[in-house]
This record gives sequence, C-alpha cells and structure tokens, in this order.
Amino acid sequence: MKFLDEAKIFLKSGDGGNGAVAFRREKYVPRGGPAGGDGGRGGHVVFEAVNDLNTLIDFRYRQHFKAERGENGMGKNRSGKQGQDLIVKVPVGTQILNDDKATVLADMVGDGMQIALLEGGDGGFGNSHYKSSTNQAPRYAQKGFEGEEMWVWLRLKLIADAGLVGLPNAGKSTFLAASSAAKPKIADYPFTTIAPNLGVVATEESSFVLADIPGLIEGASDGRGLGDRFLGHVERTRVLLHLIDGTADDLAENYRIVRAELAAYGHGLADKPELVAMNKTDALTEEDLAEKRTALEKACGQPVATLSGATGDGVKSIIYALDGAIKTAKQRIAKLENPEPDGFDPVREEHS
Repeated sequence: MKFLDEAKIFLKSGDGGNGAVAFRREKYVPRGGPAGGDGGRGGHVVFEAVNDLNTLIDFRYRQHFKAERGENGMGKNRSGKQGQDLIVKVPVGTQILNDDKATVLADMVGDGMQIALLEGGDGGFGNSHYKSSTNQAPRYAQKGFEGEEMWVWLRLKLIADAGLVGLPNAGKSTFLAASSAAKPKIADYPFTTIAPNLGVVATEESSFVLADIPGLIEGASDGRGLGDRFLGHVERTRVLLHLIDGTADDLAENYRIVRAELAAYGHGLADKPELVAMNKTDALTEEDLAEKRTALEKACGQPVATLSGATGDGVKSIIYALDGAIKTAKQRIAKLENPEPDGFDPVREEHS
C-alpha cells in the first residue's frame, strides 16, 4: 500500500429538511387545524481516528464528502427523519487543518477519538408551529437551513515512542529491520527510504514503536527534499536516536547538520532526549573507530554508542538504551501532567 501523509478534501454537512404545510382532513373534524411537521436535521460530518489505517492514500481517490440531508416534514404533525451522520475515518495521528494549512482544527491522537467538525443544518418548522390566535390556518412553513461546507487539509503525523534521524544512507532502515519485524526497503545508496516506516521493537519486558523517516538533508526544515513533512513524523516521539554513518569523512559535521535542521524545524524536536550512535562499524578498523568516536563525542557532548545494523553487533544494547530512555521520558511527562501537591511528603504519607 502506498504511503500518503497529506491530502485536501471537501466536506459538507447535510441540509435540514423543509417544514411541511398540511391540515387535518378528517370526516368529523370539519375545521381541522394545521398539521405540518418539522423537517429533520441534516447529518453531521464526524471524523474518527482508527488504528487499522496508517496512510491517507484513500483520500487521493475520493475528495468530496457530503452528509445526508434531513427529510422534509409530513402531514399529521410527523417530523422528517434526521440525516445520517457521515463518519470519515482517518489514521491515528491525523491533524485536520483549515484551508490555510496553518490553523489546526482537530488533532486525532487516540484510537476511537471522534469529533463533529461540521454540524448539519436544522430542519425548518412546519406550519403547526406558526398557529396563533390571529392566524388559525397558517399556510407557511420554514425551509430547512443549509449545512456547513469547507475545504480542509489532512496531515498525518505518525505516533511512535522513538524516532530515527540522520543523513541519507546512515543505515536507519537497516537498523529498523535489525531491531524489529519491519521490512523497509534497503540499498546502498541515499534516499532508499522515501516514506516513513514503523516497527515494533520488543525487549524481554516490554516493547516500543520505532519510526524511521527518510534521510534529512541541509535545508530540510525549509521543505527541501520534503524534509519538513518528514520531520513531522518524529514530532510526537519521546526519544530520538541519531544515527551517524561511521564511514563518512566528517562525522561531527554530519551531526551538526541534522541538529541544525531539528532546531530550525522547531516544535520541540531539538529538546527531545537524544541518543547518538555510530553505525557501520563493521567497515572500520579499531583505530579508525576509536578516532571517529572521540571526535563525535566531542561534537555532541555525550557518550556515543557503536553498532553495525548489517551484522547486528551492538543493536541489542541500543534497543535497551532506547527502552530505558523512553520509560524515563514517560515518567517525566507523567510528573509534569500530574504534579504532586505542595507540602507532599512521600515518606510521611507512606507511614501515615
């Protein structure tokens, strides 16, 4: 299935049904009053996030979505049936943006999450509603109100625990294949990956979702090489794994290029916890490995792990380091969302 992370669609909620003009016509009621029912409300346009979708490709072939119109009112004071709501299913992680592509109308971040984006038009009143002491037989009914309509953009941002970043040909897809059951396309040339991939990485005690995005190039944050859209797929991750090609000439410069793009993109990417790893160590001598590792550690200011996605050497230790970093990030976020009240003493509470 092809991957598509952006689509533009047209939405229209249902128009309300018209009210009816009708009168009682019964044998023993010679002066029957008005009996026109109200029109039914038009259907809403509702978005629902579902886990079993992972691309917006369906919206390339269908771009217009219209909810059902409400039925007209009927005689004998019978109201028209409401129009059926239109449920538009999108992948979890989809943002709904206004036509300007800047205003976020909704962010579908949870499986089963629903939001009524457009409300259906109200149905019109039947002539029964307009009966009064001065007008016993009104011959007027209200028309139904029109539904709402608008063009929106859908933008998919994958939801994963950790994200792989690095320059093209850093070995990100190879690492994903070595650490999970994902089967990304792998070849020895840049830009093999042209769409994000997700893999579930399992440890002995837990598992996490790892996202591999296409390699970044200088200017990615400004949209060069579609980099701004690719960066959006690691925007929701808790931890970043920065892979560096160990066979490159200047590892420190490669590290700085990617870090500059993360900072320029914004949205908190540069502030996320980051692990740095040097890949393709199987192609290096011990002397080159030590020299390049020292230079990279000096550039990033933290210990650098070494691995070979091709042979599997060092992959397991990176997986456990990622798992620990993800758990730490989750705990930190939980504390920020649920701070302990002032004066709380966990020791005193435990013994009370």
